[in-house]
Amino acid sequence: MDRPHADRVSKIPYVSSSPTPPRHLPWFVRSDARTWTCAPPPAEVRDFHAEQPGYAPTALAELPSLARELGVGRVFVKDESSRLGLPAFKALGASWAVHRVLAERMNGDGGGSGGGQVRLVTATDGNHGRAVARMARLFGQRSHVFVPRGVHPAAVTAIEDEGAVVTLVPGSYDEAVRRAADAAASGRDTVLVQDTAWPGYERIPGWIVEGYSTLFAEIDAQLDAAGVGSPGLVAVPVGVGSLAQAAVAHYRSRAAGSAPTALLSVEPDTAACVLASLDRQAPVSVPTGATSMAGLNCGTVSSLAWPFLRDGLDAAVAVTDADSAGAARDLAAVDVAAGPCGAAALAGARAALTGEGATERRTALAVGPTSTVVLLSTEGTAANPHVQEVRP
Repeated sequence: MDRPHADRVSKIPYVSSSPTPPRHLPWFVRSDARTWTCAPPPAEVRDFHAEQPGYAPTALAELPSLARELGVGRVFVKDESSRLGLPAFKALGASWAVHRVLAERMNGDGGGSGGGQVRLVTATDGNHGRAVARMARLFGQRSHVFVPRGVHPAAVTAIEDEGAVVTLVPGSYDEAVRRAADAAASGRDTVLVQDTAWPGYERIPGWIVEGYSTLFAEIDAQLDAAGVGSPGLVAVPVGVGSLAQAAVAHYRSRAAGSAPTALLSVEPDTAACVLASLDRQAPVSVPTGATSMAGLNCGTVSSLAWPFLRDGLDAAVAVTDADSAGAARDLAAVDVAAGPCGAAALAGARAALTGEGATERRTALAVGPTSTVVLLSTEGTAANPHVQEVRP
């Protein structure tokens, strides 16, 4: 299928609920992403997760106060503050990928020394590394996690408490990924389990993305139980783009006749690699700065995710730490414990659906007064100690 038309990034005045002065909203919109289609994720992933100890679908909370604020029919928040014993959604991708890696090695297809112990190596801003370390421990393996600058010491300690060897990298997330890849390539019986992909390294990141499909299957079942069909809009926090890829794969693989869902990616304005790439219509790396949204502080989009994001995202927006902090406080007031990354979804929905220029943005997203909006709150407060430190 031909690529959809890509509209230009616009910079329109946006007034947030924080006391900062009005600013221009970094915004990208594509006119016909909802016509693009792709293959569905494998159905067996959810069955695998359902068999794991401690598995239960995470809550999908309805928040009428946010529906009134955003001018839509219903708003639901997918609360990933407790997922397979960890405070973030990352356990879904890590568990499925580690399972696939170990099954392949047991069958003699993955090189190394067959079914012997393996060292799982990764880089992380916090949640992914902890999830890999947890899965390594549960499956009787070892782990080595590379952590870039800016990650809170408490997050590093949580990774170490899972039994991982941690190497602190005095550089960016992208540098930590390079260090992890080098360590995995040079070690014996080591496997890189990274949630970003690049040419030549896409199979394991693909398994991680498949693991995230369980989250969207749960949303379908929960909305159906609430008497809701397809959501009108889903807002997805984005780092390298793997979760957004899973969202695109889920909603763009639906059967013909299903109501189309608009997909909005949300990034920190200090690390908006997807927004920059969509603007150029080619993957670009951006310098990253300090942000409380540590898990989204990524400067390069995953090569595996990029074609899905390029063709299947309806819109992209970048938000500030103050926007995220305000959203986290407002979610806490309605009993949703969202860390800065998780709260970014609400911050992005507010930016897209309210304020100056909202009429045009809502029209582009086909969001109206009866629409259902789903916000992905990807982490709880326990996943990111910055939530206690951010001030608007």
